[in-house]
Amino acid sequence: MTSLIQPVSRDGIPPETERPDPARVIAGDPVHTTWSIEARDGLYAGLWQSTPGKWAVSYAEWEYVHILEGHSILTDKDGAQTHLKAGDSWIIRPGFEGTWEVVETTLKDYVII
Repeated sequence: MTSLIQPVSRDGIPPETERPDPARVIAGDPVHTTWSIEARDGLYAGLWQSTPGKWAVSYAEWEYVHILEGHSILTDKDGAQTHLKAGDSWIIRPGFEGTWEVVETTLKDYVII
């Protein structure tokens, strides 16, 4: 039986590595690594890391992020920038469109609904 309490840790979880769709990449060659802790019934939670780069994003879902390491910049379609740094927590709501730029390799934990 799976425990009803789950640590948020990379320990024992095989990582999945991918890159964003090349058509969305604006700069660099970002590599994404995900450690999926939970994926069911429209809920996804785990840890995600990216190396530097910049790509277009369009959110159809709600995401809570807590930045553990690094520095990223979210820029909305109107040019407003939000800096995401270690210790910061944010909610990204459906409808956000713009870019995600990893300035310094970023590690976050996330919950997506």
